[in-house]
Amino acid sequence: MSQAVPTSPPKLRPNESFLGQALRRFRRHKLAQAGLVVLILLALMAIFAPALTPYTFDGQDPALLGQPTPPSLKHPMGTDQLGRDNATRILYGARVSLLVGLSSALVATLLGTLIGALSGFYGGWIDTALMRFTDMVLSIPVLPLVIALSGFLRPSLGLLVLIIGGLGWMSTARLVRSQFLSLRSREYVEASRALGGSNARIMFRHILPNALGPIVVSTTLAVGGAILLESALSFFGLGVQPPTPTWGNLLNGSSDWLETAPWLAAFPGLFILITVLSVNFLGDGLRDALDPRL
Repeated sequence: MSQAVPTSPPKLRPNESFLGQALRRFRRHKLAQAGLVVLILLALMAIFAPALTPYTFDGQDPALLGQPTPPSLKHPMGTDQLGRDNATRILYGARVSLLVGLSSALVATLLGTLIGALSGFYGGWIDTALMRFTDMVLSIPVLPLVIALSGFLRPSLGLLVLIIGGLGWMSTARLVRSQFLSLRSREYVEASRALGGSNARIMFRHILPNALGPIVVSTTLAVGGAILLESALSFFGLGVQPPTPTWGNLLNGSSDWLETAPWLAAFPGLFILITVLSVNFLGDGLRDALDPRL
């Protein structure tokens, strides 16, 4: 009779913190790690853009005016019809696009977390009123409303962040509400209430830290949506106005040259695609890492 080959027991990690477990699970997610590396590289390229290129984003080469030129050693991503280096404008455009995406996601997360926390913790008529308001805002098509507001207000960069963030909090609010509904009856919440803890302390000191995992994931995924929305607004000419470059208004400026100079649209479109994919991969990895059921 064949004897069973003994197997070594799995390595136990006594006293390993939740953060240690999350980091260990995150290291298994190769796509999430790749997405994080790409996002860090894009951020560094945007921050150090003046050191990475000899041109300015609005600098013109008089010899190249009138017609876009294809990629070359001097201009790796070509130039536009005004003789401006396309690679330089993409690097500087990353500053605005990434800033708007991250800031809008943070605004949406703060609003959604506050509304969802109040709704889930108090319940009753407060929950009903806040959730019906959330459903009403959620039923409004976001892109047409953002286009209408942007066209009416002609927003600055800060106002654009507030508009995008102020119309993107609904999914976070519903997520946080569900977390608070499930956590508000836990033993540690009852113990804190019995010891005289205030509602604010219970909400933000005891319940919110235990709901941070889904909130972090939601924030990460909201960055990609905000970048796409800003790019769409800039493409329609309602976002950040030229000559300040963003990936969206670079696409808008290339719309008349799609047949004769397709590289003007291909490179900013490629950067948008890579950024959104990286953000989504990172969000998937964080979801797997921060899920306590794993």
